[in-house]
Amino acid sequence: MRRVPPEMFRFTTVERSDLYGAVLDVFGVAGEHLETALGLDAVRERLRGIGWVAAVEDEDLHEALRKLVQWELLDVVHNHAENYRTAEEYERRNLQYSLTRRGEAVLAGLRHALEVLASTGALQTAVLEAIADRLDELCLLSAEPASADRRIFSTLRELEGHLDALVENTKAFNGELQRLLRAEGADLEVFREVKAATVTYLQEFLVNLDRRGQAVAAALARVEERGTAVLRERALRGAELPPVAGEDPAAGWLESRRARWTGLRAWFLADDDARPRIEQLHDIARRAIVSLLQVLERINESRRRSSSAVQDFRELARWFAAAPVEEDLHRLWSAAFGLGSARHAHLAHSDPELIPSSRSWSEAPPVEVSALLRTSGRTERFTRTAKVRDVAAVRAKRAERARAERAELALAWQVLETDGPVRLSSFGTLDRAVFDRLLDLFGRALAARPDASGLRRATTGDGRVEITLAPPSDGRTAVLHTAKGSLTGPDYVVHITAAGGASASSALRAAPQEAAG
Repeated sequence: MRRVPPEMFRFTTVERSDLYGAVLDVFGVAGEHLETALGLDAVRERLRGIGWVAAVEDEDLHEALRKLVQWELLDVVHNHAENYRTAEEYERRNLQYSLTRRGEAVLAGLRHALEVLASTGALQTAVLEAIADRLDELCLLSAEPASADRRIFSTLRELEGHLDALVENTKAFNGELQRLLRAEGADLEVFREVKAATVTYLQEFLVNLDRRGQAVAAALARVEERGTAVLRERALRGAELPPVAGEDPAAGWLESRRARWTGLRAWFLADDDARPRIEQLHDIARRAIVSLLQVLERINESRRRSSSAVQDFRELARWFAAAPVEEDLHRLWSAAFGLGSARHAHLAHSDPELIPSSRSWSEAPPVEVSALLRTSGRTERFTRTAKVRDVAAVRAKRAERARAERAELALAWQVLETDGPVRLSSFGTLDRAVFDRLLDLFGRALAARPDASGLRRATTGDGRVEITLAPPSDGRTAVLHTAKGSLTGPDYVVHITAAGGASASSALRAAPQEAAG
């Protein structure tokens, strides 16, 4: 594992670290304008441009530049191309400073750290769609000739950029989410609004998350079928890496691409020993919603009460601690929990005349005490049993509605039943209720996995009607019309029968009328 040299960020812990950071920022801005070397006057001028308003003496600026050179963050060279008229001009313009590789790394690390501190992260479904689009584009480009190598390179880098955005935003948002779950806000109103908004945000993100994740996984599998090694080689040719002295950068570049692709697979494709991370993100979001809703419920409960149970017990504990003697502790306990006096002392026997007045209470028969008295402080009262409501009319109405629904269902399956495999377009115009039945059954078939022959099979919820679905081989399109509009799609070959091969409508008419009861 490569380690960061410990002296790289030493300037952040010494005196005048703010000046050192500002000078490095000056060279970073200059690099964005393709200026690689700056003299003393140029550094001073650009300090004002980045917002440094404090006065800096020449000695202090020289010392700052010297320290940065000593820490190997800046490199210094002599400018022999200039003509100098005075010794002072030679001293100010002769030395030219530029960032070293270590200085560029330090500047990038500082900027990234500031971005992380300022960012909150996000769960963006648009990134998942962008990843799927780039994978589909790579799949198409892999079949094109060598002229597409540059497009493969740019598309692959866009894909890696979207993956980086997904990973970084997800990590940052998950960190903020876990801190939110542990936090206890001082302002309950603001705290409640933040948690409620977070629950809504998570719920919106989870909508169709499985579908988007499966779309990315399917696109990733299609690309891997064409071969990722060849794709990386073509991307390397499209990258047009410049020649450098020493080790060839191609091997490191290919290894970096291979590692990034492995990270992409870990997010969307399941291995033998691990689930894809997109499913783990789904579970984390679900658990966070449950936890946040529980916290919101506790907050709402505390708002409904004049004081929370926790505050009551803390106040009671303070009273116990301040009690002067042990007798006061017993009286406080009795007053707080109601265990001192008997609540049933006022109760009398159901027939007091049977008990002689001369008999002692210890010899008298016991009095029945209701359990309700202990829990609520009230005694039970028995009244006359309520009149049983006649539900014959309700049952008759429900039976009539069930028969009507049964007849409507039988009619719908009679319309949809086919003598054999037919095209979907043969149904033409359908009633809305019949169309809804067909659409439900059609959706169940599409959700099922095809068998060895390529057919998809599904049944209705009650298991009485079965559909067999075969994909169109000629690319024809079917149009189904209803009163609400039209549906256009592939012209599948369908076969609708009752489960077991009988007639669908007769099977429904012969079925027991359990819904009518």
